[in-house]
Amino acid sequence: MTQRSFTIRVPATSANIGPGFDVVGLSLSLYLTLKVTITPPTATSPARPPTLTYSGEGADEVPLDAYKNLTTRVALYVLRCHDITRFPANLSIHVDNEIPFGRGLGSSGAAVIAGVLLGNELGELNLSQSRMLDFALMVERHPDNVTAALVGGFVGSYLRELDHAATEAASVPLSEVLPEYPPDACEEWGLNPPQPPFGIGHFVRFGWSSCISAVAIIPRFELSTAKAREVLPLEYSRKDLVFNLQRLAVLTTALAQEPPDPELIYEAMKDRIHQPYRKTLIPGLPEVTSNITPDTHPGLLGICLSGAGPTILALATGGYEAIAEDARKIFREKGIEVDWKVLTVTGGTSLEHH
Repeated sequence: MTQRSFTIRVPATSANIGPGFDVVGLSLSLYLTLKVTITPPTATSPARPPTLTYSGEGADEVPLDAYKNLTTRVALYVLRCHDITRFPANLSIHVDNEIPFGRGLGSSGAAVIAGVLLGNELGELNLSQSRMLDFALMVERHPDNVTAALVGGFVGSYLRELDHAATEAASVPLSEVLPEYPPDACEEWGLNPPQPPFGIGHFVRFGWSSCISAVAIIPRFELSTAKAREVLPLEYSRKDLVFNLQRLAVLTTALAQEPPDPELIYEAMKDRIHQPYRKTLIPGLPEVTSNITPDTHPGLLGICLSGAGPTILALATGGYEAIAEDARKIFREKGIEVDWKVLTVTGGTSLEHH
């Protein structure tokens, strides 16, 4: 056997894009990159367990044990669903991460997709894109982020209504899909994971005008998705649902038109399903989304919460610095500092062999 090495690169994502709650996602040019090497054991380099190193965002908080790290646990899940019980010997993975944690930019979705690709590559499984999405959806139950990370671009997705047996299989508790390994876990622990049903998630890629970039305005605090979901109501008025459906129907086409129409897009990016309820968690959100408009900031098309927040995403064709700096002033009045980046909409996950 010869040494194998490859690189996996997964983009950040922004979900919802205004009215598309749990439906649409956008892949953005911040990346989670895995550099992977497998060296066959020799007399001078005997078999050893996987080694994991990490740089970039979250480097001081990510577990470096392959049985505790999200990406490697997902990879092991994929392998074990194909009767490969362990990682190959002398596996080295270096992770470099540009995606901030807990900010609404899809860091966990990227980690899950990276794990699925890692498992597919380590096991030489040749899984289809659709099958890789099934594995990702067993772990990350909302399709918007993981689909955009996998396929890239501006994507709409849904979970298919499955028959009874498949529904049960797809709703296995996460603790069974990705068990927490006890401290004394050996390689024989957790060998029979639940197999994902086929075809859980379906998606379509929408067009995207190449002149539109995204200004990510990133507050310097984390907001867990679970906490951001807790504030949402269980039921909505018909009026609010229709408000969102109308705007989503317009938005998915409007963002592909050349040139983009700011008046059309700004209104189509408004939302009544999640942003009004999350403003209590993100001081400054109502002011940013109402005070920064195409009239006040030429080049702006629309503004929304990125995923569950707290990042604000402004779609624009220019004037990026004025948009970001005025948002910074609003947040600063609330005692919150922000960082900002201009990102492009990018392709999906890539794999390169060396």
